[in-house]
Amino acid sequence: MSRGLERMKVCLNGSREPGAHPGLPTAPAQLASSAEAAVAAGAEAVHLHPRDEAGRESLAAAHVGAAVAAVRAACPGTAVGVSTGLWICGGDQRARRAAVAGWAGLDDRARPDFASVNVSEPGWTQLVTMLHSARIAIEAGVWSVADARALAAFRPGDPLARILVEVVDEPAATATERADRILAELDATGAAEPRLLHGEDEGCWPLIAHAGALGLPTRIGLEDVVAGPFGEAVTGNAELVRLGLAAWRSSAAP
Repeated sequence: MSRGLERMKVCLNGSREPGAHPGLPTAPAQLASSAEAAVAAGAEAVHLHPRDEAGRESLAAAHVGAAVAAVRAACPGTAVGVSTGLWICGGDQRARRAAVAGWAGLDDRARPDFASVNVSEPGWTQLVTMLHSARIAIEAGVWSVADARALAAFRPGDPLARILVEVVDEPAATATERADRILAELDATGAAEPRLLHGEDEGCWPLIAHAGALGLPTRIGLEDVVAGPFGEAVTGNAELVRLGLAAWRSSAAP
């Protein structure tokens, strides 16, 4: 996969329940259509949470492969990644390892280019090792200063694709301050990988602007937010990408 993400990744659906937004994609064909429109709007990579036939999040190889293959066919040349969130397996580390182990058997069209691994979750170091063995690149999700220190204490033999500085459950007024503390800790620990900065819900739009000001790539999509920067309704992921790029560019240094 390309690691040259410069501005914007789209996060298509996340953990949101079907029906949380009229444009939320869940089935492979919906994910493919939404990704294609988002890439046309300027997204440089795609992140998604595969679902089972009932619309529930799933890490099963069959569901991951179907979602990735559909998006890759619609967006040739665009890197496609998935979540490994422990909650998807009900907090069961063994079930997660078993599911992710199945990804190694997926063919090239269905195997994810990258996967996000949350450093705050138990069992994350074993997951990193498994993904490297399956030839899947890794985004390390760092949510706190403590996560940045944990990442520094465990350095896998192969490089990470990037570090996701993820500010969640934080009010808009303090989101950038928290982001800066995490970024400063990554600097202090010598983390050399590319970084992507983003927030969720209330903190999403301030951090897109902050990422632009810092010259860092960011992400946007219905996983992170379901409304525009002024609370206005949006049609879906493609419109969020257009609005996000506009906000990022307006804050970027000339």
